[in-house]
Amino acid sequence: MPELPSIGSRFPKNVIICIGDGMGFEAVKAASYYASGETGTLSFEQFPHHAELATYAANTPMTDSAAAATAIATGQKVNNGVISMEIPGNGTPLKTLLEVSQELNKRTGLVSTTYITHATPAAFAAHNPQRNNLSEIAHDYLQLTRPNVLLGGGGNGMTVESAETAGYTVVTDRDALFNLNTDFEIYVSGQFGNTNIPYMFDGLNNLPHLSEMATVALDILSQHEEGFFLLVEGGRIDHAGHSNDIERQLLETIEFSKAVQTVYDRVSDDDGTIILVTADHETGGLKVHKNSGKGKVPEYVWSTGGHTVSNVPLYAWGKNADRVNGIMNNTDMIKVISGNGDLSGVQLSLF
Repeated sequence: MPELPSIGSRFPKNVIICIGDGMGFEAVKAASYYASGETGTLSFEQFPHHAELATYAANTPMTDSAAAATAIATGQKVNNGVISMEIPGNGTPLKTLLEVSQELNKRTGLVSTTYITHATPAAFAAHNPQRNNLSEIAHDYLQLTRPNVLLGGGGNGMTVESAETAGYTVVTDRDALFNLNTDFEIYVSGQFGNTNIPYMFDGLNNLPHLSEMATVALDILSQHEEGFFLLVEGGRIDHAGHSNDIERQLLETIEFSKAVQTVYDRVSDDDGTIILVTADHETGGLKVHKNSGKGKVPEYVWSTGGHTVSNVPLYAWGKNADRVNGIMNNTDMIKVISGNGDLSGVQLSLF
């Protein structure tokens, strides 16, 4: 990987990226209608800077989560299925925002309602030609990049034993998560269940909500004076979109909004922080036709059970957030964060 040049004060002290996997403009509208009876009321919709992102992959107009998250994490387009490697190209690992943050002596964390080795979090802390190589992705986490916080669904390449051997404190339910001594803990692996965390609609029993995982992650990361990088993913918005399941998608999107509010409430007094809220792609081709009022499912139609090529929303608050406007590319997010380079689509010189 190229050496990191000095970037001075342009790079924020704290960088928080919140990704609603599969969350298009219409998913936001539907959730806002359901939550309050009108549009524009979710937490991130209150942010002062808005844009829309093009999401295409290097090899196809319809991206998957691996290629889209890689574009966000590295500023470079790759083929579908690729986790932060130069493919097409020579397969060189692409430096990610999480790795840059570590070079700047920041703590780092990944939080998701999917299993933690899933494509979106993986793109920030692993390098692999195939997103389904879950054991290799887990190895990258535990032995190479070593994020301070890994909170999400369990299994899928991660085990309690491997994380403990790597020096992580492991928690497996909500009670243990909240009983952590966050003033003391530096490396924590939350392995909640054996796959994705259940939908809010179905009840989580003694597993944590996304907003609760975000709270504990911030408790740990914010102890560090040099700042932190945190990814918060509402991963099951996408799964509900694939199933054309509006009820479950509504509640996942509302919980994602609650997690963003939690983050904002914790960091909004620090003018060195940036929060970016977006999606990796749209799922389901949702179209909302009519508001049915607060607490009622709006009238809607789906057009597919897969991803679409639709642009997705981007909301920004904090340091460098004024660079967010108009129609952008997902590769531009890294330039927004760094405050470096123009937004014309040229690869960020930082890397």
